[in-house]
Amino acid sequence: MRVAVLCETDPAEPRVAAVPETVKKFTALGATVVVQSGAGTKAGVPDGDYEAAGASIAGSAEDAARDADLVLKVRRPATDELALYKSGTTVVAIMDPYGNEDALKAMAEAGLSTFAMELMPRITRAQVMDVLSSQANLAGYRAVVDGASEYGRAMPMMMTAAGTVPAARVFVMGVGVAGLQAIATARRMGAVVTATDVRPATKEQVESLGAKFVAVEDDEFKQAETSGGYAKEMSADYQKKQADLVATHIAKQDIVITTALIPGRPAPKLVSEAMVASMKPGSVLIDLAVERGGNVEGAKAGEIVVTGNGAKIVGHLNVPGRLAATASSLYARNLYAFVETLVDKEAKTLAVKWDDELVKATNLTRDGQVVHAAFQPKA
Repeated sequence: MRVAVLCETDPAEPRVAAVPETVKKFTALGATVVVQSGAGTKAGVPDGDYEAAGASIAGSAEDAARDADLVLKVRRPATDELALYKSGTTVVAIMDPYGNEDALKAMAEAGLSTFAMELMPRITRAQVMDVLSSQANLAGYRAVVDGASEYGRAMPMMMTAAGTVPAARVFVMGVGVAGLQAIATARRMGAVVTATDVRPATKEQVESLGAKFVAVEDDEFKQAETSGGYAKEMSADYQKKQADLVATHIAKQDIVITTALIPGRPAPKLVSEAMVASMKPGSVLIDLAVERGGNVEGAKAGEIVVTGNGAKIVGHLNVPGRLAATASSLYARNLYAFVETLVDKEAKTLAVKWDDELVKATNLTRDGQVVHAAFQPKA
């Protein structure tokens, strides 16, 4: 079983799909691991560390991928990369399949068996494989660090001989994994933290972290969560009531962090232009959903926008990648935990159990076809 770890073709992607720790584990499974030279450089892992863990180093992507049974990546292979893989190769990565049907078709036509790690079901046995959680956790932490950096003032209350410095007010919108970590980090830094979400279960979580919950708690709010634990899209009437409440609250905030995403849909707009305009000069908005269109009106992907009233809208791309070493370590562990379930440990070969619930949930292409139910042609 030959496992290839390739460099990412996107220059803005510093993460890597394997670290020395997981290379050792793959080797223990009986795999031969080949790492493309430089794959871990941006994540702080030199080629020598991979060699010390038992991998061999290939000079090019072509050499690394040649005869590979399994290819590990962070992001979906680029179309021009597919020719490097032999037909039948298994590829595991964050595939970003929604809205990228042409890319799925290209992978199917290349004869690849592909698996999207972000489609992993949120069940107990798959927790260790949950890349959305591992990466969002880091994004929430980094959002607060970036917010504090851009804010330009102290976060905690300070009582000094020269007078008292008030604590920064931080408002977190969307209390998933990223939001909860943002709340915890902002609290550790001494900020006064409030948070909002449409899912009733989050109120207790927010309050357990020492923050205050802000929401219109009507009957619709009480039914606002899917069986999978995701937020439902709310009615226009509820959205207006919630927006009115948020508008009065947001004008008093120093840092706003938005994290709201609905799988397969554009990011919902949570902060209007008028809300941004109501904020004080020097206020900061960190939009973690900017890659899906953003939660903040006026946010631009990859840019920091300074508004007319002096507020900053921060739209960093790939926020987990801003902590490349830690993000790579967690992602690599997620990958290994999943791949381990695909391996026959006695034969030391890939032996995918196609009826396994994890496989069915994540398998995008197989035998020349796009097989995932969510990406079939619409009738």
